[in-house]
Amino acid sequence: MDPDGKVPFDVAAYVERVRSRPCFICAIVAGDPAYSLERIVYEDAEHVAFLARYPTLPGYVLVSPKRHVEHVVRDLDEDAFHAIMGVVRRVALAVEAVVPSERTYVLSLGSQQGNAHLHWHVAPLPPGVPYERQQFHALMAENGVLPWDEEQAGELAARLRAALS
Repeated sequence: MDPDGKVPFDVAAYVERVRSRPCFICAIVAGDPAYSLERIVYEDAEHVAFLARYPTLPGYVLVSPKRHVEHVVRDLDEDAFHAIMGVVRRVALAVEAVVPSERTYVLSLGSQQGNAHLHWHVAPLPPGVPYERQQFHALMAENGVLPWDEEQAGELAARLRAALS
């Protein structure tokens, strides 16, 4: 474990998993029990927000359309884009209400080569993180992930759901 409390992350095994399995977001939307750490914190008819399975920062949440779309601008018309950005903002405000944060990172990541289902990362940067460990460094699983279990996921999900209600 490093000084930030992170544990090593096997990037090669992760890449193999995401490239060899069906879409994880579609599985979460379908209620697949294999995704129990990805607790849903917000859901409406078109969108879902859930805890990250491999968080690099406390309170890390992903926001996605339920429908499997893959490109951040080409696959959404203007109304759909504005709607999901409204959900991203709402979730980010709830995360900031629940988890101490100096800044909240919001970005769309993924690739046609893996994790293709469109999603936004909402990741609160804790106060006091040295500058050289902020930004992409803070988000990269290669720098370790937080230890995470069902109890922690349940507790954080409940707090986020309350903030979103």
